[in-house]
Amino acid sequence: MNYYVLTLFPEMIENGMNTSIVGRAIAKGYLSLTTVNIRDYSVTGNGRIDDYPYGGGAGMVMQAEPVCRAYEDLIGRIGKRPRVVYLTPQGRVFSQQMARELAREEDLIFLCGHYEGVDERVLEEIATDFVSIGDYVLTGGELPAMVMMDSVARMVPGVLSNQESGQNESFQDGLLEYPQYSRPEEWRGKLVPQVLLSGHHGNVDRWRRDQSLLRTLRSRPELLERAALDKKDRKYLQSLLEEGQETALTDDEKSFLAKLLAI
Repeated sequence: MNYYVLTLFPEMIENGMNTSIVGRAIAKGYLSLTTVNIRDYSVTGNGRIDDYPYGGGAGMVMQAEPVCRAYEDLIGRIGKRPRVVYLTPQGRVFSQQMARELAREEDLIFLCGHYEGVDERVLEEIATDFVSIGDYVLTGGELPAMVMMDSVARMVPGVLSNQESGQNESFQDGLLEYPQYSRPEEWRGKLVPQVLLSGHHGNVDRWRRDQSLLRTLRSRPELLERAALDKKDRKYLQSLLEEGQETALTDDEKSFLAKLLAI
């Protein structure tokens, strides 16, 4: 996977990406990262790449020409036109499914806007994907770009030392991840669930699945509506409607679950 980032702050991208798991993957050649400083393509030659918006209003807008020049120079070096992801609150919300989709690409270009955004005309020319990481506004596209690159990287073979780690975690099957435990067996009076010490893989797998269902119900119930539930899943969820000290549900959770199981 080859990442290319059009940005006003290449050092921010480089410092953020060349660390931890992603940094090791870059060092080993599973990923590559190229940053392009849009300021180098300033029309005036002094690094300025923004101007006042037509129609008035607060803030500045990134000009079309410097962005287009940076893009055209980059694709000249790449030799083809990869997908261009423009980070914007107006875009489609990023998800694990999108991460899997993007991980199938060989090359990805990320365009990081700043100020009040980028001149719409150049976006119409070069952007293929408009993506948001959530319903809030940030000062620029660098952090969202790094979030996406980190998530996509986990889907690239060789990036994770244990590839299973990329398969059995939150959202991979539409549910939140089950609780995790490590040594010691008892910590400040809290014990690791006995089933995890049993050595019975079937029971462990069932417990983990049930815990994922329960955690999703409590934290992100809307995900259950889209999850693929089998007979054992539905049986466990049905059992949650019965009062129990450890898994007692709120009235809202019970109402939601009753409607879900009735479908």
